[in-house]
Amino acid sequence: MRKEIQVKSTINELNKLIIKCDRPSLADIKPKGQMLVDSDQFAFVYIVECENEYMYLSLPENTWPELNEVCKHQSPVVLSNDVEEIELPQFVEELLYLIDNIKDNANYGEEMGLKVEKVFL
Repeated sequence: MRKEIQVKSTINELNKLIIKCDRPSLADIKPKGQMLVDSDQFAFVYIVECENEYMYLSLPENTWPELNEVCKHQSPVVLSNDVEEIELPQFVEELLYLIDNIKDNANYGEEMGLKVEKVFL
C-alpha cells in the first residue's frame, strides 16, 4: 500500500507555490527531488522520504493550473502545514521533464496526454 501525504490546497503566493497538507509536523520529511506520473489518477506525484519510507505527494488535475503557473515563472515550491514549510527541490525541473515526456507519448494513456496538453501546452 502506498503512503500519501494528503494535499488540502495549493496557493500561488509571494512568487512561490505553497502546497498545504494535513501533517502535524514536517520535521521528518526529506524531499527526494523526484516526480512520477500516476496516469490512472491523473496526477503528478512528488516523492518524499519519511522515517525511511517513501511517501507520495499526489497533485491531481485540479492543482494543475497552479502547477502551470509555477512552470511559467520557475517559482519555488514548498510544502506547508500552516506552521512549518519545507522547500521541494527539483520540483519545476522534474515537472517540466514529465510534461515534455508525456507530450505525444502513448505510454501515459491517451486521456492523460490530452489532459496534460490542455493545461500545460
